[in-house]
Amino acid sequence: MSNVKSDIATLEPAAQTPEYQDGFNLKTVIGIFFLGVFMIPGSIYLNLIAGQSLGPAAEWTTIILFIEVARRSFTTLRRQEIYMLYYVAASLTAGVGLALSGGPFAQLIWNQYFVQSPGARAFGIDDQIPSWISPPATSEGILERSLFHADWLAPILLVAILHIFNRASAFTLGYGLFRVTADIEHLPFPLAPIQAEGATALAESSSGKETWRWRAFSIGAMLGLVFGAFYIGIPAITGALLTEPITLIPIPFVDLTRNTESILPAAAVALELGLGPILTGFVLPFWIVIGASIGAVLTMIINPVLYHFDVLKTWSPGMDTIQTTLVNDIDFWMSVRIGTGLAVALIGIWSIFMGLRSQMKNRASGQLKRSLQPPPERGDFPLKAIFGVFLLLTVGYVVLSWRLVPGFPVLFFIFYGFVYTPLSSYASARLRAITGTDLQFPLIKEATFILSGYKGVDIWFAPIPIFNYGGQAQAFREIELTGTRFSSVLKAELVMIPVLLACSLLFWHFVWGLAPVPSQAYPYAQKFWQQQATMQALWYASTTGVGFENSYLLEALKTPFILGGTVFGVVAYAVLAVLNLPVMLIFGVIATIGTVPQSFLPNLFGALLGRYYMEKKFGRDMWHRYTPVLAAGYACGTGLVGMATVAIALISKTVSPLVY
Repeated sequence: MSNVKSDIATLEPAAQTPEYQDGFNLKTVIGIFFLGVFMIPGSIYLNLIAGQSLGPAAEWTTIILFIEVARRSFTTLRRQEIYMLYYVAASLTAGVGLALSGGPFAQLIWNQYFVQSPGARAFGIDDQIPSWISPPATSEGILERSLFHADWLAPILLVAILHIFNRASAFTLGYGLFRVTADIEHLPFPLAPIQAEGATALAESSSGKETWRWRAFSIGAMLGLVFGAFYIGIPAITGALLTEPITLIPIPFVDLTRNTESILPAAAVALELGLGPILTGFVLPFWIVIGASIGAVLTMIINPVLYHFDVLKTWSPGMDTIQTTLVNDIDFWMSVRIGTGLAVALIGIWSIFMGLRSQMKNRASGQLKRSLQPPPERGDFPLKAIFGVFLLLTVGYVVLSWRLVPGFPVLFFIFYGFVYTPLSSYASARLRAITGTDLQFPLIKEATFILSGYKGVDIWFAPIPIFNYGGQAQAFREIELTGTRFSSVLKAELVMIPVLLACSLLFWHFVWGLAPVPSQAYPYAQKFWQQQATMQALWYASTTGVGFENSYLLEALKTPFILGGTVFGVVAYAVLAVLNLPVMLIFGVIATIGTVPQSFLPNLFGALLGRYYMEKKFGRDMWHRYTPVLAAGYACGTGLVGMATVAIALISKTVSPLVY
């Protein structure tokens, strides 16, 4: 396993910060209000017209703007201050599900449409939606399109409470998962250095230095600007000016499934034409990319075999990539991925146990205790307090769900809050820490509702604590790499929460008042919301006896396939470890098996180019220092293009209705 360890070692930051500094100050507070007032409206608009969030556009644009203001004020921004701006920008513009962004109150706008949607009426559930989710369609609060109406009071209070609960739960459990995966298991988190090195490069620029980081960041930014102009800019601008956008590069990928179905029946085949996956191949561990490529190829080979033996019985010729993946998940791959996810969790638990056992054998108890202590001045929190707060919040979720839906078995709430969420979050955090990819267990909640035999629509809206906080562990790793004290993040969260709640409510009220959502004024919402609402109504009707019988869902959770996936993951890991082969291969396979293989070719190209050319040209250590900075610069460049095109589109939409 020496080759694996060497791969992990190259992912460590080149220059660890010996001392941690507080990144929260007045600049951060100003940044939070700036993002709330200026970026949230843009994020709302971009989401409604294009189904996208501002993402990197808000993050890097805000940072660069503050750097320029600081430079003209004869001051500089430290790396910790820059990263805190990035953190708050990512948090304030993040989506809330259903392709919705603009803060937590975006959910209310979706709910008001759902109660009026044709799908809800068709399945007879429009009058069964609880009032704590949305007023009925006949309410004055909906007819007047005003969130500032008494009928919206209960939904607004519930959304606000749940947002506070969710941010606090993510912070506490995410911190605990970070301590386990980073401090105890010493896992690398391969994608975390991207944001850390990006913040470092911009900090050097702010102070007037021009080191290799700034040069690498500038190269990446120019690549992002040029490629983003063709990939994002031209479609966005032409879409605002013409009836149909001009797309030079297919977004998000080239769908080849229908072209290959005669050779590879039931196999989803797609290719992403972008520079992003190539840069990801530079950054990820080499054997992870090789394993992911093996998983993608295996999926394309296995699917036709499964189709031949009538295992993938739902697929039919003519389906595209998304439809093929969906039906194959139901028939086979969903159960397998649940099993491989359990394998990741079991391997992680075993690794922790063996690591602690080894330390206990080789060290005295006092030394072991000190070895588990966090670095000084990092701003860590007492683990007892962290887990105590998480348990208290979980109790709050359980009590709130039980009070809102008293007829549903409370044991399910307890199991999901205290067992499922921690275990699934740990499995996801560990896979992120090793491969840089997330892990999801699909349709678990839906299967529970249907199998429980409960009758009623309200359970689908209950705040059941089924979450995946694995990504938050990586966020803490990024914070650590920038030398930012963890206490800075807690302070920022305390300021962000009320600002986000206030701005989200205010701007969604304003946007909804301008025109109905969805309507012709918001083309993406008008095109896709009805389909999403109909699919949701189809699921919700399953617990009322109206609609379909959901036999395909009950058949989708196949115990033999789940156990097979678990055994495959554990046995493959054991075999690779015994033979002293790269065990990271199996984590790459698990990350891509059964999924759409659209990015494995550019990932593989980037990994091979980096290992067999770039490392020889620049040196192994130096190349692995370059790659995170290049990736961060690329994200900045594409973000700037996205921000500029959103501004042009906003101006176009604002002046187009004017009569001259």
